[in-house]
Amino acid sequence: MRKSTFLIPVLVVLVAGIWSSIFVVDEREKALVLQFGQIKQVREEPGLGFKLPIIQEVVKYDDRILSLDTATIEVTPADDRRLVVDAFARYRIDDVVQFRQAVGIGGLRAAEERLQSIMNAQIREVLGADEVTSDRILSAERAELGRRIRENARASAQGLGLDVVDVRLKQTNLPQQNLDATYARMRAEREREAADEIARGNEAAQRVRAIADRTVVETLSDAEREGEIIRGEADAERNRIYAEAFGDSPEFFSFYRSLSALERSLQADSSTLVLAPDSPFVQPLFEAIRAEGVQGSGAEMTSPEELRDRAPERTLSEELPDEVRERLEEDAEAEDGTGG
Repeated sequence: MRKSTFLIPVLVVLVAGIWSSIFVVDEREKALVLQFGQIKQVREEPGLGFKLPIIQEVVKYDDRILSLDTATIEVTPADDRRLVVDAFARYRIDDVVQFRQAVGIGGLRAAEERLQSIMNAQIREVLGADEVTSDRILSAERAELGRRIRENARASAQGLGLDVVDVRLKQTNLPQQNLDATYARMRAEREREAADEIARGNEAAQRVRAIADRTVVETLSDAEREGEIIRGEADAERNRIYAEAFGDSPEFFSFYRSLSALERSLQADSSTLVLAPDSPFVQPLFEAIRAEGVQGSGAEMTSPEELRDRAPERTLSEELPDEVRERLEEDAEAEDGTGG
């Protein structure tokens, strides 16, 4: 009984010791076996490992590709246009022993702080080089600039046991104060271009209007000139005809001119014309009547009854007032009765 009581604690201690001396390395990890801070064993392959219990410890590090987003910084390219830039990096622990010696017990946090400092320094160095301008940074060449930053950062990060796999520029913008000034300059340039276009358009419109006005003036002048020529030729032909007519029969020519003047005097809105017998308009007509009489002049004698029968029937306008219409009808009936 006493023997079994003694063996059980011994077995428990033995099992605990064996259990504490075994550790497992995952395929996503690397492990270091430390004894009083000194590296005694490196395990980079997955599987079981052994260590001395109590006096040795196992420190594991991630063996996967890790990501680091850098802080936003300002850079000044060769054209002195400040830019706000941030980037991200992909890295992994390449040499776990060197990594432990470089960062100590700080681990990944200390390594990322130092890697971020390296990244910021390399971003400023590459983007601030003499041949690098803001236009290149904002163009498709930024991928090439990212590769240059990666190569420089990889060389600097080797002292930390890190391998920088990739570097990409995420954001490349102007600072806010520069952004407002840039927008104002762009707006001024667009307004200047718009003013130039408007001025050129107005100039072209003025040229077109001037050409059109000149064409109108020339066309009207040509038309008036041709019209004057035609009118002059027509007047000459008319005068020639009048001269021939006057030479053949002066009396008929004078009579025809009087009738033409009389016709032009009788307008549509004024059909009444009072003339004296010795008026130049009708003097030739009256002279013919005086010389030959009514029969000799060729006029037919017409009785008053025939003239009354030839007169058109009177019609009353529909627009007359009723009182006026009734009075006129009564007068017409009275005249008919008197005539009958």
